[in-house]
Amino acid sequence: MRESSQDADFRGDTMRTKDLAHVALFAALTAALGLVPPLDVGFVPTPVTAQTLGVMLAGAVLGARRAGLALLVFVALVAVGLPVLAGGRGGLGALLGPSGGFVLSWPVGAFVTGLLTERVWHRYHVLLGSACNLVGGVLVVYLIGIPYMALIGHLTLRSAFVGSLAFVPGDLVKTVVAAMAAVAVRRAYPLIEGTAA
Repeated sequence: MRESSQDADFRGDTMRTKDLAHVALFAALTAALGLVPPLDVGFVPTPVTAQTLGVMLAGAVLGARRAGLALLVFVALVAVGLPVLAGGRGGLGALLGPSGGFVLSWPVGAFVTGLLTERVWHRYHVLLGSACNLVGGVLVVYLIGIPYMALIGHLTLRSAFVGSLAFVPGDLVKTVVAAMAAVAVRRAYPLIEGTAA
């Protein structure tokens, strides 16, 4: 029996509704990670937070499009003034301050993480997932965040880079944690179809 156009439209609407629910869930998860108190490192004007874990988790679990959108929603919540950043910060001032480049990079980082994850989804494991998270959730975020911090914080690029090395150990742990979570989700409730690799 052929599927009617109304049935097809209903399935399409349901899929879009699920996508929106996943986007909202991961925007909320990133906000919840902001409840973990930030750690000021002192020599750079940007604190260490748990929220980059949300960037990696979104990409590793949702894939590129939905992950990028989830973090774009999160950035929009920050921009309108909701205190969803670590330490209860929010508003345009937070985005225009020295750490704002890192926050603005999160949608791009989540998208790249998701894109890489989709490419390797059929053979995904913790080590491969950690590599995807490292490229999208760390390298991309640093490539945008560090120059922005140097510019806004009146630092040399070198001092901003050296100061940001304090973030690396925690970020490496997050890459593995996000990959482990993605492996578990992949087995139980896969949300990524992946592409041929």
